[in-house]
Amino acid sequence: MSTTKPKLYLSKGSIIISTFQSRMSANKIAKDMISRRLCACVNIIKINSFYYWDNKIQYESEYLCFFKTNLSAKLRKELKKIHPYKVPEIVEIKMDSIDNDYLRWLISSVS
Repeated sequence: MSTTKPKLYLSKGSIIISTFQSRMSANKIAKDMISRRLCACVNIIKINSFYYWDNKIQYESEYLCFFKTNLSAKLRKELKKIHPYKVPEIVEIKMDSIDNDYLRWLISSVS
């Protein structure tokens, strides 16, 4: 009899990063993605961004969102559709190392 525990899940979670121009927009999209069960959790942080746009350096206050999910392809597709920016930042970071209890919660919260 083997005492080795099987791997919990073949697919681990991801964190999708995106920025928004207002807290209201970030909150609305975060609530929408959670209510549609495309992500389990969203962290929102106020940031200052410098970037190059329209041939000049821009400076803006923005809201950085960390969407935690195991349905990254679906979430990225939906964010792209509803994002208010013309060219939205949608970046995926794979969770290569994750606590098993947290992973169970993440997967059970997303359908």
